[in-house]
Amino acid sequence: MRDLARRLALCALLGSVCAPCPQRCECSEMALTVKCVSKDLRSFPAGIPGYTRSLFVTGNQISRLGPESIRGLDNLTILNLSGNRISVLESHTFSRLHRLRSLDLSNNQLAVIHPEAFSVPNQFLRELNLSMALYNHSAVLDLAGSFRWSSLSSLTVLDLSNNGLIFLPSQIFSNLNSLHQLLLSNNSLVAIHNSTLSGLESLQELHLTHNAFKMFPEEVLREFDSLPRATLFLRENPLTCTCGIEPFALWLNSSQNRVADAEDLVCSFPAAMRNTSLLAVGRLTLECHQTDPEADVALQTSYVFLGLVLGFIGLIFLFVLFLNRKGIKKRINDMRDACREVWEGYHYRFELDSDPRLSQLSNSADA
Repeated sequence: MRDLARRLALCALLGSVCAPCPQRCECSEMALTVKCVSKDLRSFPAGIPGYTRSLFVTGNQISRLGPESIRGLDNLTILNLSGNRISVLESHTFSRLHRLRSLDLSNNQLAVIHPEAFSVPNQFLRELNLSMALYNHSAVLDLAGSFRWSSLSSLTVLDLSNNGLIFLPSQIFSNLNSLHQLLLSNNSLVAIHNSTLSGLESLQELHLTHNAFKMFPEEVLREFDSLPRATLFLRENPLTCTCGIEPFALWLNSSQNRVADAEDLVCSFPAAMRNTSLLAVGRLTLECHQTDPEADVALQTSYVFLGLVLGFIGLIFLFVLFLNRKGIKKRINDMRDACREVWEGYHYRFELDSDPRLSQLSNSADA
């Protein structure tokens, strides 16, 4: 009885630590874990025990999350909210989770993301999983704003794979200075523009596999070179091996130690070069800078012949002008006299029209 009384007194003092497990959830006080998996929940479950460090609320029908949804979980370090069809993240949704280190929002339908949705106090958040989390590729603009305004300077792992992204806004990662791993696989990216990867000097892994890159032009190579510590993963892109890919082929041969899957990079187009290793593609294969000496000689000869023909035609024209110089001079004088007569006629008519008296005299003379 005495032990029971002590336990009841302790529960009264600790409050939520001894709270019962919410309905349709499974709680393990020993593992400090609560699971509310595929229970058709329409809102975030209330009454989660305060001892919880790992919380799994997955496979439900929760459409909206805000700061009032998640309360009394000061000890929470791992929060998994995948597969809930969440479409709206309000401002400071996770601001009360002072010890949160890992947040999983994968397999949702995020369409509206407040700029301060990911603001977490004490900057403890290390891992953010947004794989297959965006409603469409335009939601990346909201996400870029939240990355700029939220305090995520301690984030080390960011997963944006499987989101159908076709572009990345400039400086989207500029405030993620501690990021070590960035996963952008299984999207539809076709280019990386200047400053897209700025602020990622600490990055150790960049995953760009299974995208839509046809080439990696010099602009992209400069972005790669701005990540001196990063290992790149680039396989399974539809690379087009024409002359435009030559800078990347040369860069790849000199930077094999930076591309983990360099030996797996092959040409997809044209058909004649399909499955050809990018490491084997070079000037001799593409023939971008090779010229035929005989063709050069023939071209130079044709230019000389064209110049001679045009010069000969010019001489003939000048000779004809010289032979007809007297006739040309007579024609010029005749044209000048004709123009003078026409001008004098116009001048006379103008004087008649401007002076009524002259006009009357002219009419009298005609009568």
